[in-house]
Amino acid sequence: QVQLVESGGGLVQAGGSLRLSCAASGRTFNLYSVAWFRQAPGKEREFVASISGTGSSIDYVDSMKGRFTISINNAKDTAYLQMNSLKPEDTAVYYCAARRVFTTSRASNDYLYWGQGTQVTVSS
Repeated sequence: QVQLVESGGGLVQAGGSLRLSCAASGRTFNLYSVAWFRQAPGKEREFVASISGTGSSIDYVDSMKGRFTISINNAKDTAYLQMNSLKPEDTAVYYCAARRVFTTSRASNDYLYWGQGTQVTVSS
């Protein structure tokens, strides 16, 4: 069993940065792949980025490449999402998810463990 807790969300002006954290307890991340998803009001949950537990495989949605960076620190059982050059359209609840499979996936249904979400609001 894995418990995930996100933190780091908040209100930021357009062009600003935030770093989200996803702390895991119960298992270590090197047994899992981890992903970030987001859901804006009235929209479907969408994939943002994923990383294998070893950090050797990383995947991003094209629109976020160059602005967002996913990383993992197995010593701390924590994954991160560094978000730069934020835009108002990045406003959403951001969720961390994990699965006990080494390979990454963009499908939310492939992830068994989810955090409670952290709100990110970008003002124009």
